Amino acid sequence: MKVGDVPQDSKYLNGNSEINYAVDDNGRYQQIASTGWSVKNDALDFVMDDINEECAEILERVKLGETSLLEYYAAKNVMSLELLSRYTGISLRKIRQHLDPHKFAELDESVLLKYADALRISVDELTTFPQTDQ
Repeated sequence: MKVGDVPQDSKYLNGNSEINYAVDDNGRYQQIASTGWSVKNDALDFVMDDINEECAEILERVKLGETSLLEYYAAKNVMSLELLSRYTGISLRKIRQHLDPHKFAELDESVLLKYADALRISVDELTTFPQTDQ
């Protein structure tokens, strides 16, 4: 791809850019900033539709008292329970217990803060049913 052909189809990068490599007029590779590419955006749309569908199903289970909001926010952040365990330092066994809404409701502020930090949300958001537009 030539330097002038690097796509600039902003959708997901929110004003940020990513580095691509392109060939300049002298045949050398250069790093060129790109705000996105429509083909990549289409692929992300497809993936995001699946994630949103999974999150909607989890929220239904939260409403029924079958799981806690922890599962929803992990899925929304595309984070496996194993990865959540690594980020929080909380054992996978404990995290699975915290998917029980009753056990989740009993968590102290320090544990909730670990989860919230890893999920990049507030403790209040983690413990409040989200307003969704799904």
